[in-house]
Amino acid sequence: MSVSLLPLLLTHFVVAAALDNGLMRTPPMGWLAWERFRCDIDCENDPKNCISENLFIDMADRLVEDGWKELGYVYVNIDDCWSSKERDSQGRLQADPKRFPRGIKYLSRYMHDRGLKLGIYGDMGTYTCGGYPGTPLDKIQIDAQTFADWEVDMLKYDGCYSNAEQQAQGYPEMSKALNSTGRAIGYSCSWPAYHGGLPPIVNYTLLGEICNLWRNYGDIQDSWSSVVSISNWFFKNQDVLVPAQGPGRWHDPDMLIIGDFSLSMDESRAQMALWCIMGAPLFMSNDLRTISSGARNILQNKLAIMINQDPLGIMGRRILQEPSHIEVYLRPLSNNASALVFFSLRADMPYRYKTSLSKLSYTTGRYKIVDVFSNEQLSLKDSADFVVSVNPSGVVMWYVSAPGSLSFRNGTPGSDCNDQPSLL
Repeated sequence: MSVSLLPLLLTHFVVAAALDNGLMRTPPMGWLAWERFRCDIDCENDPKNCISENLFIDMADRLVEDGWKELGYVYVNIDDCWSSKERDSQGRLQADPKRFPRGIKYLSRYMHDRGLKLGIYGDMGTYTCGGYPGTPLDKIQIDAQTFADWEVDMLKYDGCYSNAEQQAQGYPEMSKALNSTGRAIGYSCSWPAYHGGLPPIVNYTLLGEICNLWRNYGDIQDSWSSVVSISNWFFKNQDVLVPAQGPGRWHDPDMLIIGDFSLSMDESRAQMALWCIMGAPLFMSNDLRTISSGARNILQNKLAIMINQDPLGIMGRRILQEPSHIEVYLRPLSNNASALVFFSLRADMPYRYKTSLSKLSYTTGRYKIVDVFSNEQLSLKDSADFVVSVNPSGVVMWYVSAPGSLSFRNGTPGSDCNDQPSLL
C-alpha cells in the first residue's frame, strides 16, 4: 500500500528538538571570510585583502548593491584572526586596534543599517586555530555577553586547542550563555567535526537542542576534489544525517567556493546543486568585488535558492549511484514538489543517462519540470523514458512540480546503494 510522502516525512523526520531561539528556520545564507582570505593580517602590503574592518565593509556593500541581500545572503561573517593577541583590562576580547580601529560594534551597526547581519568567530580552546585568544570554559560567560554587547548576530564556535571533555561541557554552556544574554544569536558548533561526525560519539539529538548549525566534517579547500570528498561523506552517511536536520538545526558541509580559483563553471553548478539538495547553509567565501558574471549567476540562481530554502528543511538523498558514471539525488520539497540532481562522475565527455520518473520512485501522473540552470521547461509522464546529457563533473538540476503524492519503498526516498529505488 502506498503512503503519501508528506505526512510520513513530518512524522519520521521532524522529531528532534531544535534550539529554541527562533533563528535560522531555513538554512542561513551570506558571506564568510575564511576560505578566500584565511588569516591574511598583512594590511601594510595587502590592504585590500587583509582581515580588517575595510574588507567586511567592502563585502557588505557588495551584498547590498549587487543584488545578494534581496536573495537572502544577509550574513557577513568574520572568521579567525580578527582579535588582538591580548584581552583588555577587564578580561574581554577586543578587536585588533589597527585592523579594526572602530571595533566590532561599529561593524555590526554598519551591517544592521543595511539590513545585514554580522557573524563572528570564537574557539573552545585556550587559543583559536590561528593562535589568537580562545574562549575556554572560564571565559564563556564574559565572551557571550561581549558578543551580545557588540550586537553580533551569529557565533561560529571552533574547537582547536581543546579536548573532548572540555568540548562536552563547553559547547552546551556556550549555547546557554548566548541565550541568557537576551540577544538572539545564531550558534554554529564545530563540535561534531572533531569527533568524526557520526554516532555513537556524536549525539545529533543533543546538537539539535543546543546549536542552529554544526560542522560535521573537515574544512573545504579551493579544489574540486575537496567538494567531491565532502559531498561523498554526507551522502554516504545520509541515513544517519537526514533525520537530524530540520528547521533551526542544519548540517554544514562548509563554504561555497564558487567564484574562487579552482572550479570550472560545470563544477560550480555542481557544488551549488549538491549544497541545495542537502539543504545546506549557503555561505560564500569569495571576493564579491571581482567575482565573474558566470559565478555570480550560479550563486544568484533564484530557483536553486528556493530549493535550498524550502521550509520543510529536509536533507535530500542520493537515490542512485552508478560507479564511474552517474549519481541521482532527490530532495522532497513543500507543496508536493521535489528537486532532482543528475551528477556526472565522468571526466572525459558528457554522459547520456536514460531513465524515467517512475524508475526514480515517482507515482503515476504527469509532471512539470523546470531545469534550474537552463530555465527550460518540459512536461513528463511518469512512465515516459527520457535522456539527460550531463557534462563531465557537472549536473542537471530539475525542479519537479508533482500532480500528486510521491511514494517510496519503506517510506524513504531511496538509499545509498547501486540499485535504483522502486515504486511500491
